[in-house]
Amino acid sequence: MAETSGANGNGTHVFNVEDGDGNSQRLSQSSTKTNQESSSFGLSVPFMQKVIAEVLGTYFVVFAGCGAVVVNLSTDKTVSFPGISIVWGLVVMVMVYSVGHISGAHFNPAVTIAFAITKRFPWKQVPAYIAAQVLGSTLASGTLRLIFQGHQNHFAGTIPTGNPWQSFAIEFVITFYLMFVISGVATDNRAIGELAGLAVGATVLLNVMFAGPISGASMNPARSIGPAIVSTQYKHLWVYIFAPTLGAVCGALVYNVIRFTDKPLREITKSSSFLKGVGSK
Repeated sequence: MAETSGANGNGTHVFNVEDGDGNSQRLSQSSTKTNQESSSFGLSVPFMQKVIAEVLGTYFVVFAGCGAVVVNLSTDKTVSFPGISIVWGLVVMVMVYSVGHISGAHFNPAVTIAFAITKRFPWKQVPAYIAAQVLGSTLASGTLRLIFQGHQNHFAGTIPTGNPWQSFAIEFVITFYLMFVISGVATDNRAIGELAGLAVGATVLLNVMFAGPISGASMNPARSIGPAIVSTQYKHLWVYIFAPTLGAVCGALVYNVIRFTDKPLREITKSSSFLKGVGSK
């Protein structure tokens, strides 16, 4: 039996094994990752790729979601409010499945901070992630501003329709709800991890459906900051910065209380999720 080996670009050794009849079998073995490294956030993919994924992911989420709002206002509400809710839910689901395995698909400073506080994301990466998310949202809002000019230029940000403290309370609750779901499906492998994108997208859809008419259902500081910067409309922006952040942190902490275990996921189950290593411990 003859054996030859080599290394590919991602640090994995590839072995070609020949038996006595000359048949060749290709085997691969990782030479650089330990069990701890493969479950640590930030080692499997170069950090700049994660940051770029967050910029692109947030860009497409805000472009589609806010785009639905602008198109609805520009075309005599042909999209409809339920349509806007569906767009937000679908685009979040699609982008989670697209880049969740690269960056964790946060797209939301509140989610990033909540993961960091619960020790499921390194604090040193938080500033870069938040900057990437705000940049993506601002670029998306700027793109929409360029496309829809003149009488079609509508503010796609979030403004309370009534008392700002009412919107603060709603934003806190719906972001708590969202982060609770994220913690369950993306950080606990006892859940069906492959359905994380569907669960998170559905949660966003539900929240927008019932909370949108009151607060705008931001759940995401970056989603509100981007349009505010482009349109220079900062009224009550504090609601959409502090309420989602507090809600996300509380949602993550409460899920940790009922988690029952803090063992590594590989010790709980041998099944793997497409979000392997993302926010897990």
